[in-house]
Amino acid sequence: MTEETVRRFPGLTAVVVGDVMLDSWLQGQASRMAQEAPVPVVSVEQIEDAPGGAANTAANLAALGARVHLLGVAGADPAGTALIGALLRHEVDGPIVTRSRRTAVKRRVMSGGQIVARYDEEDRSPIPAQVEQELIAQIRELADVAHVVIVCDSGAGVCTEEVRRALSGLPMLVVDAYDPELWREAEPAAVLARHDACDLLPDDCAPIVVTDEGDGAVLHREGRPPHRTQPGSGDLVGAGAGDTFTAVFSLALAAGADPATAADLAQAGADVVSRRPGTAVCDAADLLAELGRPRPAMPAKVLAERVAVEREQGRRIVFTDGCFDVLHPGHVSCLEQARRFGDVLVVGVRDDRSAARRKAPDRLVNTAEDRAAVLAGLGSVDYITLIEDDTPASLLKLIRPDVYVKGGGGHPDLLPEARLVRELGGEVRVVERR
Repeated sequence: MTEETVRRFPGLTAVVVGDVMLDSWLQGQASRMAQEAPVPVVSVEQIEDAPGGAANTAANLAALGARVHLLGVAGADPAGTALIGALLRHEVDGPIVTRSRRTAVKRRVMSGGQIVARYDEEDRSPIPAQVEQELIAQIRELADVAHVVIVCDSGAGVCTEEVRRALSGLPMLVVDAYDPELWREAEPAAVLARHDACDLLPDDCAPIVVTDEGDGAVLHREGRPPHRTQPGSGDLVGAGAGDTFTAVFSLALAAGADPATAADLAQAGADVVSRRPGTAVCDAADLLAELGRPRPAMPAKVLAERVAVEREQGRRIVFTDGCFDVLHPGHVSCLEQARRFGDVLVVGVRDDRSAARRKAPDRLVNTAEDRAAVLAGLGSVDYITLIEDDTPASLLKLIRPDVYVKGGGGHPDLLPEARLVRELGGEVRVVERR
């Protein structure tokens, strides 16, 4: 389903409306401290300019294969010229240019792979009335041909009250806003907001995705449990992951994905960008490769939220568990048989301490993380989590599987977990290792 969604992106047209900026990265060596203050002196050796803000969302959309129209405002200044050049490298047309406004710039000074300083140049005043009318005219012209209209509102003056009114009521409007409350009357299809900026309750409007850099995102929908994305491992290196999240999420919705699937796809795209230096973009090949990477084992809480969503969508949940140390054909056969009892297979892998209590410690060959990574490569396995206890009882109570499967033969009633599974409304199956 996820790969099929990504392959639909090239057939979509997206319109981006919002605050554009230039991201400028200044890199060099710092070998001494300044005399004026206790700060490093960086001898700049290289400057890299990239689209930022709404412009970076547009660049990501183009990289993902969509047809893109960017509606924003830049100044008739060197930064505006640099921004237009950076956009052209991504095959995105530049924004409206006006002499009455400065181009917003974020400059980051880098040394030794670390940001040592950042300084911004901003013009947060409302755009001139004439520019506002030109922007609204473009919105009305392009909205009819767009599969999705994306708003990137950082409060820098482009999304005026009249612009918000022109965008109201569009069938597929996704709003990434510093203040979601301003967009309530526009009736967006979905809202994206940082955790510290979102006061809009889920039951007041459309689905809301609350993002928290480095910790993934949480999707809130009326009458449903929250859906939490699983961020990839690794330190945040570059910038613009939020713009990538917005681009992938919006295209996925336009391609027909449900909000939970769209959020998971968007998280995968953001993970790609977060590992790259500078302001990067994620293309379709990057996204498909990320989806194919083994994901780390899920925390039990996240797994329970995922299983709840799967169950809401009518899918039958199957659960099995074990050590899975040195995966062999018997393991693979059992997992394939287990998968046939339902639609989603969840595998509980005993962590190192739990496994050591069942087997002699010196008999363990692989760590729990390595065992989980190998299992993640099997097509029969949908979700993996680690079991810390001596039995899977607490996990069974948490996810309440429709079917509990164990390999090795024997009668199901002889399994210690059989009674609990049946009390929880599930059934127990035993499969032979082949």
